[in-house]
Amino acid sequence: MTERYPDQWEADVVLSDGGTAHLRPIRPGDAELLRIFYARLSPESIYYRFFSPRPRLTDREIEHFTSVDYDRRVALIATIGEEMVAVVRYDRLADRPETAEVAFLVEDAHQGRGLGAVLLEHIAAAARERGVRRFVASVLPDNRRMTRVFREAGYQAEQRFEEGVIELVLDLEPTETSVEVMAAREHRAESRSIQRLLFPRSVAVIGASRAEHSVGQTVLRNLLAGDFTGPVYPVHPTAVAVAGVRAYASVLDVPDDVDLAVVAVRADTVQEVVQQCAGKGVRGLVVVSSGFGETGPEGRASQEELVRLARAYGMRVVGPNCLGVANTDPDVRLNATLAPTMPGRGPVGFFSQSGALGIAILQRTAERGLGLSTFVSAGNRADVSGNDLMQYWEEDPATKAVLLYLESLGNPRKFTRLARRLGRRKPMVVVKSGRSTQGVPIGHAARALSLPDHAVSALFAQAGVIRVEDLSELFDVAQLLAYQPLPAGDRIAIIDNSNSLGLLAQDAAAALGLEVRPRLDLGPRAGAEEYEAALAAALEDDTVDAVVALFTPPTIGGYDLRVPERILRLAAGGAKPIVATYLGSKGMPADLRVPGPDGTAAAGSIPSYPAPEDAVRALAYVIRYAQWRQRPPGRLPELAGADRRRARDLVERWLAAGDPVRATREQACELLACYGIRVGDTGEDAGGVPTRIVTMEDPSFGAVVSFGLADETAALLDDRAYRLAPLTDVEAAELVRAIRTAPLLLGHRGAEPVSVRALEELLLRVSRLGYDLPEVARLELDPVVVDAAGAAVRGVTLRLERPVGPRPELGPRRLP
Repeated sequence: MTERYPDQWEADVVLSDGGTAHLRPIRPGDAELLRIFYARLSPESIYYRFFSPRPRLTDREIEHFTSVDYDRRVALIATIGEEMVAVVRYDRLADRPETAEVAFLVEDAHQGRGLGAVLLEHIAAAARERGVRRFVASVLPDNRRMTRVFREAGYQAEQRFEEGVIELVLDLEPTETSVEVMAAREHRAESRSIQRLLFPRSVAVIGASRAEHSVGQTVLRNLLAGDFTGPVYPVHPTAVAVAGVRAYASVLDVPDDVDLAVVAVRADTVQEVVQQCAGKGVRGLVVVSSGFGETGPEGRASQEELVRLARAYGMRVVGPNCLGVANTDPDVRLNATLAPTMPGRGPVGFFSQSGALGIAILQRTAERGLGLSTFVSAGNRADVSGNDLMQYWEEDPATKAVLLYLESLGNPRKFTRLARRLGRRKPMVVVKSGRSTQGVPIGHAARALSLPDHAVSALFAQAGVIRVEDLSELFDVAQLLAYQPLPAGDRIAIIDNSNSLGLLAQDAAAALGLEVRPRLDLGPRAGAEEYEAALAAALEDDTVDAVVALFTPPTIGGYDLRVPERILRLAAGGAKPIVATYLGSKGMPADLRVPGPDGTAAAGSIPSYPAPEDAVRALAYVIRYAQWRQRPPGRLPELAGADRRRARDLVERWLAAGDPVRATREQACELLACYGIRVGDTGEDAGGVPTRIVTMEDPSFGAVVSFGLADETAALLDDRAYRLAPLTDVEAAELVRAIRTAPLLLGHRGAEPVSVRALEELLLRVSRLGYDLPEVARLELDPVVVDAAGAAVRGVTLRLERPVGPRPELGPRRLP
């Protein structure tokens, strides 16, 4: 019996060189496509696949390969444009239906692009969906490339000398190693796809109008004014030249290669332009044109078709309705944006969803003297997103800190996963608007978040993300991260020449939980020598982790112009950060700037803030991030007595009888027992502190665990702490202590402390259950009574529901 065509297996994927391809199940109508594909293969590739010469496929073989039942026999093909470039297939073994033989074949011209690996990931996911648990593959000993692909995917080799082949075996159950391998491949591919957009060798501006201040002419003039290092080709249907540069009627008429196309034509003509770019071999598109998803359902449909078409021909898309992209690298000097002001070279990567706000962002960045490495405005974010840029910036040596302005989160689960990894190497500062509504602008391909905003902030903090309130704070923190070292702790020295400024800084530090070692007021007549001596002492003091230097001119008379020079000299190469309020300046003032090669600020420059509170607040954000980075990430401990396979079987059996399921108490207890969690009788003594633990499957973030006290006051104040599952041992300990009422568990006012260790152990088990079983829509343990002897679960409710789709981190790589 043939299953229906499984359209859920279709996917757009990024290849290892940054290009894209489309994957889909094979159809009987693909006979001619397969015949042409096979004709392009080399004899060597054919021999390695079939173990014998086979110059052509017979009609019977073509029919056999294209006619599958999507169950016992499955094949997926990869296409680029109209051409088939690779195929993978499995056939179940008749005597072992849970085992299937797998093989793949990639066209010679596309070998080395990662097609084999991504095809194996996708057919393995399809096989698991159909109940196949194991793949076997036979490979000739000298086919080292194919053997390497299989082994890198986790296959174990078994030699069969009598038949002259290597047999490889793969258990299809995802493991931590296999998930890490997929994530590493995804990282390299997505990073490379962004690099192709930011380092073009040539740019075409399609829609380069002769009308002054038009979108197309603005981008063209900015490219030329920025002194882009490669050729720029204006494309205009009738003009001979635009802005003094020879123009072409179509991108197809450009005589040389085109790497990047900036599209600035009417929305209804964009698809035609994309077809022409595909024919030209363009590698990436920046669509500044509007009239797409932001206009409603019809525009959204056009937007989706634009992306589908671009990806089908191997191109990534920035936009539509975007401001553009920029790269300040002196070897590129790319300003493919609508912004009239471009900041100088610097160590900050900036991503902005909003195109309209992007101009203001770049203006304010330049005004502060903050340098950028690269800038991307994604507009409607139909394809390229902040997650893609995070993959690129993680490896970019020119980027020291990452800034994101977000209006929505397209894939929050992936965002937090990437942020957790990126944050261990580079700080990331985020402004996310929509705190009050959690709404999503119509043009963005994202869903509204279901968690309360303080929960989102907690999940960000767990991942090491510095979430700030607004753009001013974003720049305040960025200028500190960009040019000063991270602090080792939260002990700060305050040096000032104004008692009022010093008190403001001291009060701000106390409110933010920072320790002041002690404040030093030098008086209004302090000069360079006094500041130098005080600063040198603070920097040498082992009990000081950071310095706040405040300097304001006296009300009468002049001031010592040597003060900033002395501060800079002492700060040079130091291990402790220094922030300043210097003459009310904001940003990177020239007096406190270490000049870089192009005159922009370089490492060691001291950021200045107009008010002491701003300086201390920025420092507090950075201190909290540095403390997160210093803490060990923790480990996922082995859970004694856990039986995950039985838990999976129980959930499948209960859901087979109906969906959703409101489990009985007996069912909930049986499932919890699989993870070593005992539920006591409701009539047992309930002495101790009652708490509440919940794990729920959030549609955006996946399994989320919350914890709090189980009383009316905690509910009224919404005193709940949240973390992503699964919890590490360190995160479980943090979760217990994250609620405001945590002192009641830790011996408040002489009370006997409860067994926090037992509570942490319970949280680890509950979080692992929620992570392993996405069908657990909500599991609530209320109350969990904790006392000095341990933690006892008294009440439990459980709701099961099949999720909309598999968790992305457990499935094969695919573009949204």
